[in-house]
Amino acid sequence: MGTLIGHALSADGGFEVMGTYDIDNIDELDENASAADLVVDFSNKAALSHVVAYVQRTHATLVSGTTGYDAGEQEQIRALGAVAPVIWSGNYSLGIAALRHATLLVSDALGGWDVEIVETHHNQKADAPSGTAEMLRACVDPTGEVPVAYGRQGMVGARPQREIGMHALRGGTVAGLHEVHFFGQDEELCLTHRATSRQIFVNGAVAAAKRLLQREPGFYTFDELMFE
Repeated sequence: MGTLIGHALSADGGFEVMGTYDIDNIDELDENASAADLVVDFSNKAALSHVVAYVQRTHATLVSGTTGYDAGEQEQIRALGAVAPVIWSGNYSLGIAALRHATLLVSDALGGWDVEIVETHHNQKADAPSGTAEMLRACVDPTGEVPVAYGRQGMVGARPQREIGMHALRGGTVAGLHEVHFFGQDEELCLTHRATSRQIFVNGAVAAAKRLLQREPGFYTFDELMFE
């Protein structure tokens, strides 16, 4: 994703890419990297301390799409809004944004139904479940109070009524498939988003970057930038 976004920014004509960083040279961000207007981070949570230090030093606008953060690490990203315009999203697809809105609507309408979330990605994806699947879970349970079953094994017994099933499939070169299943008595509803190319995430991230550069310091959601 980082490589694809770098190419897209260079090809856009409105950006000059000053440098790229990965595991081999990430330390250069701490002191040697020049101040940029924008930093885009689609890397690994291990780079978080370097990204935070860079934004604090330069006040660069931050577009973050790195997944796998825990609550404390997410808060570090949010806190950067005090010094720069910041966005974090587990998915920069407009279709996924629509899927989240649909999931909220259906979840409210079918409150007593069983919910299972299934996500499928390529065999090189490091985190599971995906950040997008966690976003969809939050649409079903905004309070975070419903127990989550991350897969099932053995004699688990009958499915509890208040439970969300989360399942991660990995294989091949799948760009991204997310399904939210609602099971009722004698019927099922399934909301599905299928990505056939990572380019959809690239396009969304570049569009978000352009809008974020026009904003004052603060933490913004993808919906706020694209739909409000």
